[in-house]
Amino acid sequence: MENTFTDLSHINVRGGDGGAGCMSFRREAFVPKGGPDGGDGGRGGDVVVEADPQLSSLIDYRYKHHFKAERGTHGQGARRHGRDGADLVLRVPVGTVVRELDPATQTPLYDIADLTHPGERVVVAPGGAGGRGNIHFVTSVRRAPAFAEKGEPARDHWIELEMKLMADAALVGMPSVGKSSIIARVSAARPKVADYPFTTLVPNLGVARAASGQSFVLADVPGLIEGASEGKGLGHQFLRHIERTALILHVVDVTGGYEGRDAVDDYRTINAELAAYASELASRPQIVVANKCDLPGTEEAVERLRAVAEADGHAFFAVSAATGTGLDALVTSCAAEVARLRAEAAQEAEAAPQDLSERWELERQRRERAFSIAREERHAWRVSGANVERMVIQTDWDNDEAVAYLQHRFARSGLDDALARAGAVNGDEIRILELAFTFEGDRRDEPAPAADEKDLAPEDVVEDGTGDGERS
Repeated sequence: MENTFTDLSHINVRGGDGGAGCMSFRREAFVPKGGPDGGDGGRGGDVVVEADPQLSSLIDYRYKHHFKAERGTHGQGARRHGRDGADLVLRVPVGTVVRELDPATQTPLYDIADLTHPGERVVVAPGGAGGRGNIHFVTSVRRAPAFAEKGEPARDHWIELEMKLMADAALVGMPSVGKSSIIARVSAARPKVADYPFTTLVPNLGVARAASGQSFVLADVPGLIEGASEGKGLGHQFLRHIERTALILHVVDVTGGYEGRDAVDDYRTINAELAAYASELASRPQIVVANKCDLPGTEEAVERLRAVAEADGHAFFAVSAATGTGLDALVTSCAAEVARLRAEAAQEAEAAPQDLSERWELERQRRERAFSIAREERHAWRVSGANVERMVIQTDWDNDEAVAYLQHRFARSGLDDALARAGAVNGDEIRILELAFTFEGDRRDEPAPAADEKDLAPEDVVEDGTGDGERS
């Protein structure tokens, strides 16, 4: 039977293209010189990733990798605006991390969002802006603007979806130490149980309930081996699922298994791998569980492991998944510890409440506003940035009025000042996308265009005039 558990996917996302603005003039009987009445183009739909508590895998993105939102429609005369495109919502499990990928190497560049709450969402591919109709470009000296903006084409890019289980506690340890047997004993989970290594190939979740009525979510993570943090065995694939758990249940086979391993050595090996993978895991609350203590000849190993675990400050339980010995006490202790950790987390959340969806959106907008300036040749400069490139894309280059308006936007948005600070002088070539302009210095004393928005953020740019200006 095919495995339907998927916790890592790469997908290509693209927002909808923006509709073009309309260049139109009012035509009515007895009104020989009607004013401009071109409507705006509709905005393209966004591609949005939303955390859904009903999902437990990224299987929906295993075979389909390209997702595109609906485009906006064009504006029309008589101030009729185009319709906005519908958003495309991609639902993922709670606990999914969204990252931007390098298009060439498919390696992560930066985190876009970490969706840890049900309903939390982030825009991963914004729709293209709709072009403005010519009604927006009327000024005291330009009474009949004969141009409108083009719609902005949306951009496609690759993102990574990585799911990390949102469990309260995780069972970790070497292969075949009895983790699956324990979760089967204390919860309704029914993982595959067998007496050979790597029986568990995917994480399993179960809800354990103590006699007090307290319950918690327990994860059974596939067995780790020495070198797991470097990719050996199955550890490299599933160590991510331990990162979010508040409590680690470290299971050790005190019989040594078929290989006759030493229980204390196994304990230290797994802890070393956890610390190597993520340093904060070394300080994560941990309960050490000595399993298979019902078998003869294990007494000495249990006591040695108990001494080492308690010396490290960890609670210790000797149990048997086969007979159930010690499991009730273990579950009661785990439930109490999880309740304590939940209370601490709730206090921290109250101390710093925030709308995380709004936070992800503000960070996305900041990235779009930022731009970089780099010297490519002695008198040639390259300007890069989502919003400055959007201005260029939306300009009708066959219309002189539209080109002049773009130059005013550059001046008023602070781009000209940033270029001057970087070292550009009049006559230098400014390159944006595949187009080139001649730098003409400060034009802010010329007639201002109407309805300018804050397109750029000069405070987010680093320019040193040396050719390696970079986005801050």
